Amino acid sequence: MQHETAAPASALLRRAGLAQSAIDAWLGAEPKATGDLADDRHRYAAFWLGAERLIGALPKKAARRPPEAQAADAIRETSRAARERFLRTHVAAVYAALTQEFSRFMRVEDIVFAAADAFPGLAPTRRQIAAEAGMIQRDKDGIEIDQGILLSHFLGHERAGNHLCHAMLLPRRESEEQLARLAADGMVDLGTVKIERRGKAVHLFPSNPRYLNAEDQTTLDAMEIAVDVAILDPGSDIAVLQGGTVEHPKYRGRRVFGTGINLTHLYRGKIPFVWYLQRDLGFVHKFLRGVARPDVLPDDVHGYGIEKPWIAAVDCFAIGGHCQILLTMDYVLAADDAYLTLPARKEGIIPGVSNLRLPRFTGDRLARQLIQYERRLVCDSPEGRLICDEIAPAAEIDAAVERVVAGLTSSGAVSAVGNRRAFRVGEEPLDLFRRYCAVYAREQAYCHFSPALIANLERYWGAQNRAG
Repeated sequence: MQHETAAPASALLRRAGLAQSAIDAWLGAEPKATGDLADDRHRYAAFWLGAERLIGALPKKAARRPPEAQAADAIRETSRAARERFLRTHVAAVYAALTQEFSRFMRVEDIVFAAADAFPGLAPTRRQIAAEAGMIQRDKDGIEIDQGILLSHFLGHERAGNHLCHAMLLPRRESEEQLARLAADGMVDLGTVKIERRGKAVHLFPSNPRYLNAEDQTTLDAMEIAVDVAILDPGSDIAVLQGGTVEHPKYRGRRVFGTGINLTHLYRGKIPFVWYLQRDLGFVHKFLRGVARPDVLPDDVHGYGIEKPWIAAVDCFAIGGHCQILLTMDYVLAADDAYLTLPARKEGIIPGVSNLRLPRFTGDRLARQLIQYERRLVCDSPEGRLICDEIAPAAEIDAAVERVVAGLTSSGAVSAVGNRRAFRVGEEPLDLFRRYCAVYAREQAYCHFSPALIANLERYWGAQNRAG
């Protein structure tokens, strides 16, 4: 659309039944250049508001005829081109305004709405997101793509992106209370994840038994709080991640490491776009880099956070997002009947930060086979052992975990943490992670609202036949 002339664009919108006067007014208001932020804020906001008025004059997405759908797509595309143009010029000033000149930390799930309030039209408001909250994914208008564009520009700017990564590595406010509970009781039950201290180790048991321990909006906050508590617990030297027992008849009574994103919830529209960034910049990044202090950027060169070595114990399988997690672990112990997959092709989304991390383990060709061609790895195989450090009989996993904990803590935690940092600064410096996430934010936003996502979930998952 941004490459078309006004005449073809006008004709396209007119075929959808929009009034010519409204079309002309909107096309004539498109800002052609950027300059002063205060002036641009006003000019671009007027243009974006005009786009929303035009789309509001069309039927809802599910009821649009092809000409109406084409018109809505064209309006969105032109609006997004303007957002890209605005942010390429003003991203640092926008971020500085939202964070009080970089003096205030804001998490991704908060800053997208703060931007919507401070810069009207730049991103969807809470009210706009709430209006679509009850819709299944196919009927949503994709307004959250604008959040992806915004976060991509924030992360792509060195100072703003580092500040945002820093904000996401800080401990959650709720973590302090749960840390005190762990100190008093030796365990904490957060519903979808349980924390237990056993000797020198603190154990996390994520639990979403109805969905084979899949991750979704109901598990996200509790998991990050649990990771904070595990890392900050002064009574343990190492942390262990192991799935809880599940209800599925095939696996009832067994532990399952996890099935990745809850595909049923994804299809039903219950997973917002910002979930991906909150997850990967939050608890998954904390597995790798630890919990930050507010006074220093944890880039391992100028400063670092608080961290522990992590062990993953894989029962049954680690699918999708749970396979992604293994790439952040210091030691992976797997049952001899367990397997790994990254079924991104069948889901139509990007598998988190795996595209950055997986080639370090498997090499480029095998990584592409896993991500793009859904290759399955048996843990107890030469390829599986590129990710898994040790294989144990399924019935002996708990005993194996105790043995690994004892072995990895016998020389103390100081050298283990120091070695983590030394590996990390060469393999995944913070700046590399930030730049990857800038691309990830934009591309995942478009994937999340792609028609291919719905088609894949119906074809491979039968999502239309599953209860939410």
